[in-house]
Amino acid sequence: MAATDVLKPDHAAPRRHFIFTEEHEALRESLHSFVIKELAPHAEEWEQTTFPSSVFGRMGELGFLGLSMPEQYGGQGGDYFYNLVLAEELSHAGSGGLAMGIAVHTDMATPPILQFGTEQQKQDYLVPAIRGEKIACLGITEPDAGSDVKGIRTRAVRDGDEWVINGSKTYITNGHRADFIVLVTKTDPDAGYDGFTLFIVDMNAEGVIREKKLEKLGMHASDTALLAFNDVRVPDSAVLGQVGKGFYHIMWELQGERLIGAAGCVAGAQRAFDRTLAYAMERKAFGREIGHFQVIRHKFAAMATKIERSRQLVYTTAWRFANGEYPVREISMAKLDASQMCCEVADECLQIHGGAGYMREYQIERAWRDLRLNRIGAGTDEIMLDVIGRSYGL
Repeated sequence: MAATDVLKPDHAAPRRHFIFTEEHEALRESLHSFVIKELAPHAEEWEQTTFPSSVFGRMGELGFLGLSMPEQYGGQGGDYFYNLVLAEELSHAGSGGLAMGIAVHTDMATPPILQFGTEQQKQDYLVPAIRGEKIACLGITEPDAGSDVKGIRTRAVRDGDEWVINGSKTYITNGHRADFIVLVTKTDPDAGYDGFTLFIVDMNAEGVIREKKLEKLGMHASDTALLAFNDVRVPDSAVLGQVGKGFYHIMWELQGERLIGAAGCVAGAQRAFDRTLAYAMERKAFGREIGHFQVIRHKFAAMATKIERSRQLVYTTAWRFANGEYPVREISMAKLDASQMCCEVADECLQIHGGAGYMREYQIERAWRDLRLNRIGAGTDEIMLDVIGRSYGL
């Protein structure tokens, strides 16, 4: 065998996964360029001010808000993997709050409108949302009901051809800037899981009160609201999907949200890893770069393995989801694994930076703060474990 025929590992080879095509990579390149040029330079500023709503308009203009939405509504007509590319590339903005605000709009609040909405609702809300002209938010969590969706108390009572809504929602991303909310309500308190209904409510409707802008550990670039609904009247045409089937509609929404969130976790962890690797190859201690010490080298090896494990689980589960399956168990596993992994990686990256990691200028402390929410939002670790356990009949 000639020396040139010897197979050698090529660690620098492109690692495009089988779910991605040339079209996905072209989109990735365009998104990356946009994020680096127009979003990343403002990351520090937006930590103080929250990112401006004009970002939605700009992304709508570029076609980035409806990547997997049908062309007839102004979308790009792409597959589910387009959404994964968006989630991954937004990590390069260096702002978890920005990524969260966009994801709520593109992957949490608008998909139910496409899936369950009437044609008129799609024209009134989905089309302008894809253009970035209307901003969406999603109202599930309440002061006394988060993981326990069944415990929701916000009531919608029919009054003639209208509904009257009373209640409150909290931790609502985009709540202060949104033009409309996809709202989970209870319409029949005696019907159990069949007593919930979704509504699309205009945020400028009489009785909708944006009570408080909430202060958070991380995700500072996104606005998070406490909302109240006092005798808010909406027409029957505001019902999204079927009356009494809102619980099942929102459970469907949560699966997509959790999977996109898992992809964001992997991307966030990878970005923290890459930045820390560069730091470890520059920072010197005891006469050499710290990355060459075995203890640090092994930390990177362990982190890389965890990231790749989570990535493969997310990609494989996304492939199943995109091909018409409803793999709730595996989505829950992917969300649980990726959210725990990204927190572990962020913490290890901060440790490798030492004192510098605790300083704001290196951005690792921001990643540490921002990524921590993933173990709580869209279903806590504990809920994911329970979903997985129950799927085995336990």
